[in-house]
Amino acid sequence: MPVTASRLPRASHIEPHRVRRHGWLRAAVLGANDGLISTSSLLMGVSAAQLSEGSVIVAGLAGLVGGALSMAAGEYVSVSSQADSERADLARERQELAQYPEAEHRELVGIYMQYGLSRETAEQVAREMEAHDVLAAHARSELGITELTRARPVSAALASMTAFAMGAAAPLLFYALMPAGLREELLFGASLALLMVLGALAARLGGAPRLRAALRVGVFGLLAMGGSALVGRLFGVDIA
Repeated sequence: MPVTASRLPRASHIEPHRVRRHGWLRAAVLGANDGLISTSSLLMGVSAAQLSEGSVIVAGLAGLVGGALSMAAGEYVSVSSQADSERADLARERQELAQYPEAEHRELVGIYMQYGLSRETAEQVAREMEAHDVLAAHARSELGITELTRARPVSAALASMTAFAMGAAAPLLFYALMPAGLREELLFGASLALLMVLGALAARLGGAPRLRAALRVGVFGLLAMGGSALVGRLFGVDIA
């Protein structure tokens, strides 16, 4: 008995492309790394300066709030500039399509031919794509702008701010919960370990080598915290 198309099993084909999460992943990883490194370094510096426990925690909280808002503002301004450029390019492309439709069509056909299609196939593909959404077809092929890669300032700012706050909260909790006599040493070790774990996790999500990413982030964290502690030791005053 022949197998018809309706009797064939339907296999689900799901491809979790990493490009779908590239924008928010970049902002989140940057925010979390910055929050963890900057706050742990700040705590190491003011703690090494022999300030009181309350002063250290207040400094850490101020660093968390200020840093999170600064990250959000910086990310919003940066991605907004990208979004403005994309809107300007799309407006220009829309105007060119209205004024020179045939020239734009020939340009699209030429792009598809560069992909390896024959002229006849490229012509057919271009006309069908333009019939579906002419601006989207030209934006994708000429400008490299798609719905997946569009700049989203608000999403990027919120992701960066939230990630920074979460990264900054970790060393604050470490400092508050650790024994007073070993705070600096334990804060240094715990923050460094968490930083390397975060680097490895980010590499796994992005498909990059985890060990290399963990070591890279760990080295910079080591330098930042060590340098801050050194400054605190050299210029701090004993107020006890």
